[in-house]
Amino acid sequence: MHELNTAKDLDALMQNIGDVPVVMLGEASHGTHEYYTWRTAISKRLIQEKGFNFIAVEGDWPDCNKVNRYVKGYKDAGNNIKTVLMNFDRWPTWMWANWEVAALAEWLKEYNMHLPADKKVGFYGLDVYSLWDSMREMVNYLEKEDPQTAQTVKKAIQCFEPYEDREHLYARSALTEYSCRDKVLALLKEVRLKAQFLDGDREAGFNTEQNALLQ
Repeated sequence: MHELNTAKDLDALMQNIGDVPVVMLGEASHGTHEYYTWRTAISKRLIQEKGFNFIAVEGDWPDCNKVNRYVKGYKDAGNNIKTVLMNFDRWPTWMWANWEVAALAEWLKEYNMHLPADKKVGFYGLDVYSLWDSMREMVNYLEKEDPQTAQTVKKAIQCFEPYEDREHLYARSALTEYSCRDKVLALLKEVRLKAQFLDGDREAGFNTEQNALLQ
């Protein structure tokens, strides 16, 4: 057993981690100050000492992508991390829009300022609950970059509209009678084909493809 008082006390953990490519952090509490603080301390050391280049969290892709753009310094990302974190409206505010996460994001932004674009540390979400948010994100982007593909997204949205943002109703329906599977597969195929050719910054196409995968 090791006492934890400062980041230096994580030396034994860093040694045990060695050169593994993935580190997964569990939690015994959901949203406590202590957990967020030590998660940040571990993340910083993994990035600085082990060369890790992204953090993946239990959060929706569209919301986390806004944080990702902020920490990487994109011009459209805004100047206030607290405003960015308020996008996390699916879960209780204290889970994400708290000062510990804000402090981590500010640290990442400063750390990334000294790195080339392809080396900046990212912040991504792993949750897949953002069906409608992801489709809206795609429409907003594709209407400017690729109106034809935007129409494919709109067709997929029309298929889901009867369920009014209630994923569980669609899931229940898909098991017994009606599915949007074919429209979603057509959407994913088209976006994957065209994502690499879309204009915009280096992550715009990647973001669009990930939103399509969430369908």
